[in-house]
Amino acid sequence: MSSNIKIQRICQHCGKEFTARTTVTQYCGDACAKRAYKARQKAAKVETSNRQTKAIKEKPMEDLKAKEFLTIRDTATLLSCSRQTVYNLIKKNILQSVNLSERKTIIKRSDIDRLFQLTPLQRPAEEQVQDTFDPDECYNLKEVQALYRISEKALHELINRNSIPRYKQGIYAYVPKAQIDSLFGPQINKETKTREP
Repeated sequence: MSSNIKIQRICQHCGKEFTARTTVTQYCGDACAKRAYKARQKAAKVETSNRQTKAIKEKPMEDLKAKEFLTIRDTATLLSCSRQTVYNLIKKNILQSVNLSERKTIIKRSDIDRLFQLTPLQRPAEEQVQDTFDPDECYNLKEVQALYRISEKALHELINRNSIPRYKQGIYAYVPKAQIDSLFGPQINKETKTREP
């Protein structure tokens, strides 16, 4: 039984107006229907290819998220920052790490997650000591070097290793006398070159 319906429609492929015999006809002819089908097939293949490419690109990141322990390079990739930034976070005691050897530093994945759980009120120890800073109770770094005859590099390493807080005022950096004296022991007498009791 043939349809007597005749309605004007716009072809979904070529955009031309045509007379359709049904209310669901989308194309003006067989040629446009075939071209539209090929276009849909092509778009589906492109979409599948894009999904596969995205999965391949994201796989290293997913692997990093699954690791429990990360290297400096892995941490920098995960945080989308430079390796120097990661070293700076470690130096400021914001991020905890373990040195397995001279060239191998490991960071726990849970410590990285904890970075994003800090509230604005939670500040590193170096910043908190500034609120209670008393210059009379502190040495500047040059004084520590002179008193204990230690190089600048060695002093910085000891301060970082022992998590001694520092306070910067102008061009000088200060450290608490009590912690420094406890770390180094009795001071060296400059005249006799012997240690004071």
